[in-house]
Amino acid sequence: MACRAVALQLPVAAAFAGPSAAYLHGVEHAASFADKVHVLVPAPAGLRSQPGLQVHTMSEEPWLQGIGTGTLRRTDPARAAWESAVWLEPTRAIAIIDTLLGRGLTTRAALAQFAALHDGRPGIRRASWLFDLAEPAAQSPAESQLRIRLVLAGLPRPVVQHPVQVSGGLILHPDLAWPAVRVAVEYDGHWHSDREQLHRDRQRLNRLVGAGWLVLHVTSRRLHQDFPGIVREVRAALLDRGWHR
Repeated sequence: MACRAVALQLPVAAAFAGPSAAYLHGVEHAASFADKVHVLVPAPAGLRSQPGLQVHTMSEEPWLQGIGTGTLRRTDPARAAWESAVWLEPTRAIAIIDTLLGRGLTTRAALAQFAALHDGRPGIRRASWLFDLAEPAAQSPAESQLRIRLVLAGLPRPVVQHPVQVSGGLILHPDLAWPAVRVAVEYDGHWHSDREQLHRDRQRLNRLVGAGWLVLHVTSRRLHQDFPGIVREVRAALLDRGWHR
């Protein structure tokens, strides 16, 4: 593992941080072997960034606040969420924060407390914004990225896993929803190769449509190759259903 290899070269005071810490807490998508390893060191440590290693220094707060002990020292989940929010691009950071919350590794209260303790520090506005947008109910990193990209495109914030009662009293939960206008977006990142899953999803779609909902589908390919088209379609659906900008 990259973190273990880097750990052998770090000074004793260093700790893995941000996405690297989140990875060590079990958020697998937070980092890959192609990503830089993020470490936090006290300002006098003298360690510098180099290929594959991003060094961050901290000197304005108690050094050990939120840092664990052991062979692979890492910042705790709340601090890792803060660091990810400040250091990473928002679409990547939000997926990490959603997962940390969804797995119970941290809480909204802990994030709010950490933000309050760092009021006035660089990055506070973006971190607080991302903490507010975070959704523990998000089902995948791609869904998290889709949600925040729609918000950044100027669309209203959707509700994640909104309960919708359909025929027979069944409760369905579309991935993203705008309940006031009954528009939903489903992210289809995995079912297309599974016939049984495709059957269930089509049945689910029919029930949502029968309950008066307009349902749009977003595939992984379109998310990465035609996002402007997705924005146009969602905006048109919202406007057609009565949304006023």
